[in-house]
Amino acid sequence: MKAPSCRLARLRTPIWLPTEPVFPPVSLANRDGLLAVGGDLSLERLLIAYASGIFPWPSEGMPLLWFAPHQRAVIRPDSLHVGRSLRKVVVRGPYQVKIDTVFPQVIAACSKIPRRHESGTWILPDMIEAYIALHEAGFAHSVETFLDGELVGGLYGVSLGGMFFGESMFAKTDDASKVAMVRLCEQLAAWGFDLVDGQVMNAHLERLGFALIPRSDYMATLMRSLETPTRRGKWSMESMT
Repeated sequence: MKAPSCRLARLRTPIWLPTEPVFPPVSLANRDGLLAVGGDLSLERLLIAYASGIFPWPSEGMPLLWFAPHQRAVIRPDSLHVGRSLRKVVVRGPYQVKIDTVFPQVIAACSKIPRRHESGTWILPDMIEAYIALHEAGFAHSVETFLDGELVGGLYGVSLGGMFFGESMFAKTDDASKVAMVRLCEQLAAWGFDLVDGQVMNAHLERLGFALIPRSDYMATLMRSLETPTRRGKWSMESMT
């Protein structure tokens, strides 16, 4: 899941997207994973992007940027690392977890949460609007952690076939986002999902057991996963452990 970055990815010869919702091959991405520039955040273009192994990562003041990293941070839903203390919080802790009840609030919170060593956000107003549209169309989902009725953590992402593409998470209290991730992976494992895609590795994902795989392996898994019918529409917790 992406974190805001002040580092501008380098692209020697920018590939500007045409008006039509099409993308160049992911093999043309530069060493930072930047593939293309421009286009829009329409529902059709976003769905084509995710199905092609591509995701948007805007930078304020820049044209829209699209990425296909050479390595991808992923995990199988049944392989999430859940330590003893975190498991106690999940099972006996004070949090209540829900899915798809307050998606706009989750993405808004992700855009505002302060992050260590980072400034600004890539979740700009156009992104918020576009992903709320994806949610309303049944492709984007949020997992929400509540404490005494207050939203204190969560995450959101996009689902196609047997893949969940994580976008961002936030926590206002200890372990709130981790609890959301644990419950998400439990549910995805029960549904037979292949991978949770964290996109770009960070320390938080690494502690949870995410690993980097080559883009070629990622694309092969993605193509197989897209053969599974998409679980479209509002989700609910069905199989909790």
